[in-house]
Amino acid sequence: MGGTSPCASCKLLRRRCAKDCVFAPYFPSDDPHKFAIVHKVFGASNVSKMLQELPLQQRGDAVSSLVFEATARVRDPVYGCVGAISYLQNQVSQLQMQLAVAQAEILCIQMQPSESTMSTHHQLQLDTLNHHLTHFSSDIEKSASLLNHHSNNNLNINSLLPSQYLNFASSNNSNVIHQDPLKRESLWT
Repeated sequence: MGGTSPCASCKLLRRRCAKDCVFAPYFPSDDPHKFAIVHKVFGASNVSKMLQELPLQQRGDAVSSLVFEATARVRDPVYGCVGAISYLQNQVSQLQMQLAVAQAEILCIQMQPSESTMSTHHQLQLDTLNHHLTHFSSDIEKSASLLNHHSNNNLNINSLLPSQYLNFASSNNSNVIHQDPLKRESLWT
């Protein structure tokens, strides 16, 4: 970047931003909290070493992953992103089980001795189960998609997990941040 506006890392570290600053392309000056959270969890020196060891085309994905993992670690110091991923995998398993139950119930209704016309009660049960089957399939696809794309730049961990999971850490731990980690705030206050 050099000259006019130093990158977020150089601002936070209070140093001059060189033209070849490894942080400048990934931590712009208009988003200082992104670097602050990564620096808090991993340290600037370690992040710099990681980025320098990677080819240029992989650095953007690495930074996205570091931001995601740092955010998760600040929210849940014990489990970090593993806790979020475990929660989503558990949700997928539960939805798959509900889907299997719904499919079994549909099969049972279809296998009952058929009369020339199906009773309205059985038809209503079948329609309801088919609706649930569609709903469960959609939920499973959404959860699986979230698991497969956890390193997406636009992913917000708040959209993945219910509030009771996000507030899992005890309230008396002064090292835990209980506010939105991506909330912009002054770095020097």
